[in-house]
Amino acid sequence: MRNKIIFSFIFLFIITYFELLFNIVIFKHININILYIIIFSIMIGLELLFIIFLFKMNRKLIYTILTLLTLFFISNYVYYQVYDSIISLASFINGKQVLEFYDKILEVIINNIFIIILFIIPLIIVVILDINKIIEFNSKSSQKILYILVVALLVRLSLFSYIHFLDNNARKIYNNESSAVLLTKEFGLINKLNIDLTNNIFGDKKDIISTDGDVDIEPVKEYNMMDIDFTSLAENETNESIKTIYNYFNSQTPTEKNVYTGMFKGKNLIVFVAEAFSDIAINKDATPNLYKLYNEGFQFKNFYTPIFPVSTADGEFITDTSLIPMENEWSTYRIKDNFMPFSYANLFENIGYTSQAFHDHSATYYNRDLYIAAMGYNSYKACKMNLNIDCTLWPESDLEMMHATIDDYINDEHFLSYYMSVSGHLLYTRTGNAMVRKNWDVVSNLAYSDKAKGYLAAQLELDKAIGYTIERLTEAGKLNDTVIMISADHYPYGLTLDEINELSSYIKDDTFEKHRNELLIWSGDMEKPIEVDKIASSLDVLPTILNLFGIEYDSRMLMGRDILSPSKPLVIYSNRSFITDLGRYNSIKQIFSSTVEGEYVNNVLNSINNKYIISKSIIQNDFYRVLYKALGKV
Repeated sequence: MRNKIIFSFIFLFIITYFELLFNIVIFKHININILYIIIFSIMIGLELLFIIFLFKMNRKLIYTILTLLTLFFISNYVYYQVYDSIISLASFINGKQVLEFYDKILEVIINNIFIIILFIIPLIIVVILDINKIIEFNSKSSQKILYILVVALLVRLSLFSYIHFLDNNARKIYNNESSAVLLTKEFGLINKLNIDLTNNIFGDKKDIISTDGDVDIEPVKEYNMMDIDFTSLAENETNESIKTIYNYFNSQTPTEKNVYTGMFKGKNLIVFVAEAFSDIAINKDATPNLYKLYNEGFQFKNFYTPIFPVSTADGEFITDTSLIPMENEWSTYRIKDNFMPFSYANLFENIGYTSQAFHDHSATYYNRDLYIAAMGYNSYKACKMNLNIDCTLWPESDLEMMHATIDDYINDEHFLSYYMSVSGHLLYTRTGNAMVRKNWDVVSNLAYSDKAKGYLAAQLELDKAIGYTIERLTEAGKLNDTVIMISADHYPYGLTLDEINELSSYIKDDTFEKHRNELLIWSGDMEKPIEVDKIASSLDVLPTILNLFGIEYDSRMLMGRDILSPSKPLVIYSNRSFITDLGRYNSIKQIFSSTVEGEYVNNVLNSINNKYIISKSIIQNDFYRVLYKALGKV
C-alpha cells in the first residue's frame, strides 16, 4: 500500500511537471490559468493511475505511458517552435510527412537541447527509482486505492460544471470556442488532446454567437452576391447544421463592387502559391522579376499571411478557398469528395477557360492530388505524376517546372494555371537545399548572414520561373492579356526572427509583423503601381481576384473580403489574435493595442469564432453541394 501511495504521488507530480514546464517554456508567463492546469493535470493523472493499478502496476505499461508522455510533450514543444501551434490529431496520424523535414526538426532540438533534457528528466528519475527498488512494479492491486481513484474521477467530472459556472472565459475556451494554443495555455496539453479525442468521436457542437439578423442592402449600390433567398432556404431546411449556415449567410453584408471590379475581365490568370514567399524575398538586385511585379503591379502595404497549424497545406487552402481550415483535421484531405463551386478552376471553367494545376514536389504530399481534384482542375502534374523535371533534388526547381509545363496551356485562348511552388522551402543552407547551392554565386557577396543569403538564393529560383514566364508570354503575344498572382503559404519559418530582420526594410516583431507579407497581382499592361493601404490577409485573396476578373460569386459565403472594396478589414491569426483598422489584439497576453472601449474585442472574437464554426460546417457537411442542389444547379 505504501509503495503504491509513493508511486501515485511521483506519477501525479510528473504529469503536473510536464504541463507546467510546457506552459512556462511556450508561453513564458504564468497567470491564474496555472490553477486550472494543476487541477486538470492531477485529474488526468488519476485517470492514468486507475488504468495502471487495474493492470497491477505492470512495468511495461508504466514505462510505455511515461515514454509516450515524454515524446508527446517534446514533439509538441518542437512543433510549436516551428509552426507556432499545437499538433493536431490529423498531424500526428500523418506524422510521416512532417518527419520528412527531419533536418529542421534536428536543428530545433539541438538549439533547445536544455529544455528537451528537462522533459526527459522524469523518465530518468523513474528508471533510477526502479533500479534502486524504491518503487516496486508488478504488485497486486489494492481495493482501497481503486476506491480512492473512483472518487477522484467523480470529482473530475464535477469539475467541468464547476469551471463552466465559475468563469465565462474558461467555459468558452474549454468548449473549444478558441484556438488549440489558448486551450493548451489555459487547461494543459493533455487536456487539449482529451478534448480533441472527444470531439472526433462525438462531434463538437458549437453555436453561432451574436449574428446580426437579416441585412438590408442599399439598392443603389452593386454587390458581389448571387440571387439566393437564404430566408426561404432556412425555413424549408430540416438539417439544423445547414439551417445555421443559411441563417449566418443571410446575416452577412456582401462586399460592394468598386472601381476595380472587372479590371482584368477576359484576361488569363497564372496563380502561384509560393512556398515561404515573403516581402523580404523582393530584392531589386537578387530577385529582379519579383521586384518588377511589385514595382509595376498592386502594392498591398498591409498584407499578412498568418501561419496555421498545418503550415503549407493550411496556407494553400486559405488562399484557394477563402475558408478557415479545420483545426483537428487536414482540410485539404477533408474536402476530397466535396463540391467547391467557388474554386478558381470551377469559376473560370464556367466562363470557358481551360484549367491546369502543377506542383514541383510529390503529387500526393498533403493529399494534394485529392485536393486538386476536388478543386475541379482539368489536369494536374507533379513529381511522380507526369511532371518531367528532376524530382531527385530537394527542393525541386520552380524554373524547371515552368519549362516543363508552360506549353501545356500558353496557346489556349483563355487559360487558368495554378502552381504550388517548392523551391523556397527550408533549409536555407547549401547542404540542405539544392536551390541554395544552385544560386549561391548570385548572393554570396551580399552583406547578410549565410542563412539570410540562402533564403534569397532559394527564392531566386521562383524569380527565375517568373522571368521565364514573362519571356514566354511576351513571345506568344499574351503578356498584356495575362495576370500573374503570387501569394505565400506562410512566412519563412526556416529563418530566425533576427535573420528575417536582416532582410527586412523595418524591424519585424515575433507576434504580428513576422507574418506581414506581399500579395503580388500584376498584368503586363499595368502602366504604374496601385498602392493599397487597407489591412488584409491571405483569406482575402480569392474574393479580390474574383472581383478583379468580374466573375460572379457570393461574397457572403466566403470568410475573406475583397481587399479593394470598402469592407472593414480583419486579419485572423490561428491563436485568435487579430488585426483590424482599430488595433491589434494579442490573444496570448489578452492585450488590445487601442483605446477603443466597450465590447469591441469580444465582438470581433465572436465574429472570428463564427467564421471558424461556419467554415468547419461548410467542410463537414459538403454545404456548397447541398446549396446548389437546393438551387437546382447540380
